[in-house]
Amino acid sequence: MELIRRGAEEILVEEELVRKLSEKRPLRVKAGFDPTAPDLHLGHTVLLNKMRQLQDLGHHALFLIGDFTGMIGDPTGKNATRPPLTREQVLENAKSYTDQVFRILRPEATEVVFNSTWMGQMSSSDMIRLASTSTVARMLERDDFGKRYRSNLPIAIHEFLYPLVQGYDSVALKADLELGGTDQKFNLLMGRELQKHYGQSPQCILTMPLLAGLDGVNKMSKSLGNYIGITEAPSEIFGKLMSISDELMWRYLDLLSFESSSTIEKWKKEVSEGRNPRDIKVNFAQEIVTRFHDGRAAEAALADFEARFRQGAIPDEMPEFSIEGEAALVQILKQTGLTSSTSEAIRMIGQGGVKVDGEKVEDKGLVLKRGQTVVLQIGKRKFARVAIS
Repeated sequence: MELIRRGAEEILVEEELVRKLSEKRPLRVKAGFDPTAPDLHLGHTVLLNKMRQLQDLGHHALFLIGDFTGMIGDPTGKNATRPPLTREQVLENAKSYTDQVFRILRPEATEVVFNSTWMGQMSSSDMIRLASTSTVARMLERDDFGKRYRSNLPIAIHEFLYPLVQGYDSVALKADLELGGTDQKFNLLMGRELQKHYGQSPQCILTMPLLAGLDGVNKMSKSLGNYIGITEAPSEIFGKLMSISDELMWRYLDLLSFESSSTIEKWKKEVSEGRNPRDIKVNFAQEIVTRFHDGRAAEAALADFEARFRQGAIPDEMPEFSIEGEAALVQILKQTGLTSSTSEAIRMIGQGGVKVDGEKVEDKGLVLKRGQTVVLQIGKRKFARVAIS
């Protein structure tokens, strides 16, 4: 139970889970993922790490890909309806998920399931019977639905089906325990209620915190650009992890590291006594790169980091661009994607965060001329080689 509790936000109902564990059988542990994007990031792996821990304790993982629910669109955390995915998008993203998930989970103890297997077989009358198990008042208890209703924002009827389908997945899979983020609590509880309705023993629920992104404020999200993808290059993963704040580092260790709690507590004590937190970040970054690549890649990423950030070296490989005609630096920074806008480029120059060929730029109106080939640098990690023709 100590391992199961580690990093968890809430266990419902803990006494029931202890009773299930005392039965000395592998529990059926479910975690669902909507294939809304093709790549997993470290935020996704918070649940996957917990599932791996449960596998190591002898339990059976049900990695559920919501190919049916993905076509409904879950608005969780949003104040508007999320656009549903096409069948083609769902299948493409689902394949990417299955290619990546076994970097964490043990294949021999994992069952990959798709909820279209049972939901696709439901008739319209079956769906109506499922819908009859809940009420509109109950649905409006869900925070995002309630807020939209009070704000006179539209809620489509089909959106009420999402929690019902997610809950019915637990019935179809006879789940003993479901994992989910704190933002999924309503849907997870729906699974308990539906299992009772269909005469099953209700699943227990374990919620995990949402991982803050690199900004330390918002939930890790690809759309916000504050994410670390598990398929990113080793040096990119390493550099991003080294950039997090010292305070956020401990949160990442608790939720993402496979180091023991006692080791992490020892590190906290050492840092309080004067050890440089950077040493802990290096250990953690190497652990994560090794997990998603290998040990050799982790060593190379460390060497690259040391060269680039401690010695000011410019990497050998970087994106290359060709620009026709002379152009203002701020426009080129936007065109190459080093900044999202010219206003951000101007701001970065004002903060001293832009270099051309290793030299800090102070002139916000700098124009690059034809015939120049330069290395542009934003901050510590973004580089591009640009040829002006």
